[in-house]
Amino acid sequence: MPRKIDPLVDCVFKAILGKDENKNLLIHFLNAVLEPEKDALIRDVVIKNPYNEKEFIGDKLTVVDVKATDGKGKNYQIEIQLAVHPALAPRILFTWSSIYHSQIQEGDDYRKLNPVISIWILNENLFAETGKYHLDFSLFDKENGLSFTDHLGIHILQLRNWRSDRSITNEKERWLYMFKEGKNADMENPPSPLDTEEMRQAMSVLRRFSESEKDYLLYQSRLDGILLHNTWLRELEDIRKEKEQAQKEKEQAQKETEQAQKETEQAQKETEQAQKETEQAQKEKEQAQKETEQAEEKIRRLLLLLKEKGIDPDKIA
Repeated sequence: MPRKIDPLVDCVFKAILGKDENKNLLIHFLNAVLEPEKDALIRDVVIKNPYNEKEFIGDKLTVVDVKATDGKGKNYQIEIQLAVHPALAPRILFTWSSIYHSQIQEGDDYRKLNPVISIWILNENLFAETGKYHLDFSLFDKENGLSFTDHLGIHILQLRNWRSDRSITNEKERWLYMFKEGKNADMENPPSPLDTEEMRQAMSVLRRFSESEKDYLLYQSRLDGILLHNTWLRELEDIRKEKEQAQKEKEQAQKETEQAQKETEQAQKETEQAQKETEQAQKEKEQAQKETEQAEEKIRRLLLLLKEKGIDPDKIA
């Protein structure tokens, strides 16, 4: 029974699109994804880093991509990413910039720079907020829609948003079907979406990895490395989330402490204010007492004075 081969495993992916003998598949894939006008179809490419099994031996975490240039000087980079992590978007941009920067040396004319188109096939969603499976990023003015340059193009293919039970309407969808369902397809009698010349050629690569013991061992080694790497990524992501949660709880506790401190200070101020009001009332009471005593003293003296003068106070009208 044939062994299942996942075309998303990097060594298989690169054997499909990165071998000189499969250059026609790379051209077909690029035209399918980029959908250029008929007069701008990609006719030929030069693979700059062709498939070499030695690059997969040893370091199981080596980043593997396909780089190519067409007859007009445009550069293409295709990479598969099975696990999404917080630094993926910066990494995508950094990878693009590295290829763009590598076109010229110090002192070279900037006019030697040519467009770089990056295509990333993601097994998980980088942009979960959208249900779209193909996102096309470029540089343009948001308000007026003016294009800054055609030198930057980043295409994100989110396989999770692609439903393999839908009808195939174009070659891009056929490629997505192959990447998502190829491992479960009958290699000898593929389903109708894979029953084309290009897809049969791609499936023959899967069959070779399944039948060749040497290639299958390489496949298993890369698969183990990917699983280990993805486990690390998820553990790091869990640690990051726990750290963020702990930080949020710390900040919340700090806010509650500050709020309690403010309430304590406010209560202290109110207590002090009440104390001041009590003291003020006491002073006013004492002042009123003094004034009452002074008034009584004045009356007493007046009565004495009247008596000394022989005047009866009770008879005074």
